[in-house]
Amino acid sequence: MGSMVPFAKMNGLGNDIVVIDMRGRTDAVTPGAAIALAAGEKTGFDQIMAIHDSAISGVDYRIDILNRDGSRAEACGNGTRCVVQALAAETGRKRFTFKTLAGILTAEETEGGLISVDMGRPEFRWDRIPLAEEFHDTSRIELQIGPIDAPVLHSPSVMSMGNPHAIFWVADDVWSYDLERFGPLLENHPIFPERANISIARVIDDHTLDLRTWERGAGLTRACGSGACAAAVSAARTGRTGRTVTVNVPGGPLLIDWRGDDHVIMTGPAEWEFSGAVDPLSGDWQAEEVVA
Repeated sequence: MGSMVPFAKMNGLGNDIVVIDMRGRTDAVTPGAAIALAAGEKTGFDQIMAIHDSAISGVDYRIDILNRDGSRAEACGNGTRCVVQALAAETGRKRFTFKTLAGILTAEETEGGLISVDMGRPEFRWDRIPLAEEFHDTSRIELQIGPIDAPVLHSPSVMSMGNPHAIFWVADDVWSYDLERFGPLLENHPIFPERANISIARVIDDHTLDLRTWERGAGLTRACGSGACAAAVSAARTGRTGRTVTVNVPGGPLLIDWRGDDHVIMTGPAEWEFSGAVDPLSGDWQAEEVVA
């Protein structure tokens, strides 16, 4: 094995996360290492959150986010909560700022062990989501799966939470749709030049949504934090709900508050599973402590 660094296997409502400590190093977790870890029975994950030293004054750390196919992601709300829990346990601090590809994020551990992440402002402009062609109104675009006269899914709300999202609204159970079949087709649709996270959402009442998400580069997950934010914002934007919404994902509930200052705050739990050491170049690893 090469030079090893600490890691923690964690989850945010079942969204499997590997937090890797790259502080003090100038290299990065390689796509090959990510793919190797993703294939492991104990280390299988949806996202890697690699913590790096920050080069920006006033920002605590930089986070490099990798999907299980080795591609990079701009944002991961559930993963950010896991990072906060790990850092809070190490440092005793409660509040942190992070640099990600999506921008500067602020997050803090609150009373009761829940963690709130300021996911920033949503983006609705077609060229900033981005889309491959211009749409004046991105709250409902022309895109469908199935026959033209009887589409299975159609007219999604699209937006960016630092990463692109498409939310298809349905009237019945979100589990009644074969998202495992539709997800890859829609993720890679030509309208999304950087691919997209694909969600199916159902409005339960004016402050509750049910949601399932096919994550870009990761597939079906039990929770997608940025997807929950995108669904909540899109629901409020289209008049389906208010601006504070509980989003029920397969792993449990997330509280999303689209504040008056346009920032989206996501609150939910994080859970530690086991820790170890990993070679960030190869993905070789060894456990230090495993919780059965």
